[in-house]
Amino acid sequence: MNVVHQSFEGRYSDNPRALYERWLRERPDDSHLWLAHPAHRSTFPADVVTVTPYDAECVAALEAADIVVANTHTDVEWTKRDESVYLQTWHGTPLKRIHRDVLWAPPGRLDRLDRDIARWDVLLSPNGPSTPRLRRAFGYVGDVWETGYPRNDLLLSPDRDAVRRRVRAEFGIDDDTVVILYAPTWRDDAVFAETTAPVPLALDVSELMAQLGPRFHLLLRVHALQTDRHTATSSPCVDDASLYAEVAELYLAADVLVTDYSSAMFDFAATGKPLLFYVYDFERFRDDVRGVYFDLAAEAPGPLLREPTALIDAVLDLDAVRERYRDRYAAFRDRYCSLEDGRASERVLRRLWTR
Repeated sequence: MNVVHQSFEGRYSDNPRALYERWLRERPDDSHLWLAHPAHRSTFPADVVTVTPYDAECVAALEAADIVVANTHTDVEWTKRDESVYLQTWHGTPLKRIHRDVLWAPPGRLDRLDRDIARWDVLLSPNGPSTPRLRRAFGYVGDVWETGYPRNDLLLSPDRDAVRRRVRAEFGIDDDTVVILYAPTWRDDAVFAETTAPVPLALDVSELMAQLGPRFHLLLRVHALQTDRHTATSSPCVDDASLYAEVAELYLAADVLVTDYSSAMFDFAATGKPLLFYVYDFERFRDDVRGVYFDLAAEAPGPLLREPTALIDAVLDLDAVRERYRDRYAAFRDRYCSLEDGRASERVLRRLWTR
């Protein structure tokens, strides 16, 4: 069986990686190939066979595949064979509106991506609330499997404590340091602007850490769509982890997540660790930039913070945040994380192999 994997236009990460690594353990005789962007090739294991996205070899591999596994649109023109299976895992529980539900997109972009959607045979959904949103946004009428996300199996793995220690050691962070993972999402009007200038952060992370002091360390993770429009940030208490291969490992290393509208909130909630929401542009993002599927203010499992000073206060009193949001956090996990039990990869592969 020939399998082609694609994650975020050429990275070794996310749901496809989790499925691939379990697949190798259980069916080592199948043949696998990954689309690998040259900028991320060093993150792939040395024994992984790769091709460069968008070139002729990539198209030939897709057209010869028995199974294609991708976590986002495979934005390549290729002809899918009737007997092949295209598993689209997608890559997050949507708070942000997606595809045809967005407030705005560059002309022609959605029409082009619809050609990829037409090839999908199976779409994964991480939870019940996401299923109708994904169907409607993509105009998708095929099979949807509500399985949870394979990428989150690591968060419930027996190895999670060892992974936490390893990742913190890689960044030189000791056990007593409080690690903040700052993972904001992207803004459509900035990423699709008619410029190649860097997209600045809305939060001065160096100043933030200067205010917090040496007991804290920040790992910065910008969205995959911004890593080539991003000026790397580093200081004694800040490490830029934007190109770190697997974000789930950063979730384990962190003690608190600071995000905004990113689907990271749903994955991180599976850890039970506190979440803070730095939403300086909430109304603008909701009403003008992208749109949202539900009222974050009503459901967020942590405080919505508008100013850096409020963020600092929350980080300095995480115990109070945990207590204040205990009930809402539990409700959020019940609604969005009920399938995150460490066995999503197993469920997906069993269904895929017997389809």
